Amino acid sequence: MSGHSKWANIKRKKEVTDAKKSKIFSKVSRLIIVAAKNGADPDSNPSLRLAVEKAREARMPRENIEKAIQKGSGQGGDGVFYEAVYEAFGPNGEAFYIKALTDNKNRTVAEIRNILNKFGGSMGGAGSTSYIFSPNPDTPSFTIQIDDTNLAKKMISLLEELDDHDDVQDVFVNFILPDELS
Repeated sequence: MSGHSKWANIKRKKEVTDAKKSKIFSKVSRLIIVAAKNGADPDSNPSLRLAVEKAREARMPRENIEKAIQKGSGQGGDGVFYEAVYEAFGPNGEAFYIKALTDNKNRTVAEIRNILNKFGGSMGGAGSTSYIFSPNPDTPSFTIQIDDTNLAKKMISLLEELDDHDDVQDVFVNFILPDELS
């Protein structure tokens, strides 16, 4: 008779979707908080307007958006977030450009370093990969083709783990995965 409880099945599915929503909401609310420091009015603050649009796309409740705006404009508590950029290398020299919003830079850099070490990567110094990703991080100046499927799977796992980190907002890379894995 195992699995006979309909509520238990629904509860398990709901826990998974709620966890995903929570991660997305926390990332978007950090964006709103940082953007609201330049003004609490989305009509006069384009970065806040973009952050609010992202929140609406993620179906974030209006109350949560308003709380984040108040927190960022100094009305709702002492949530200070810093923008940080981390540069790193993958196991075979692939370049990573990681943008983060954090309330504790030391904790975040240690956690990102730990994730990279687990997959054979390493942190780079300031400017070590930024030249590859400037002026637009979406289009690196050169790319590396990864043909080994084991390495490609490892890189996908590394990207997923970095993206799952609460403080990490964007991860830019200069490698191209095989078509069957991307």
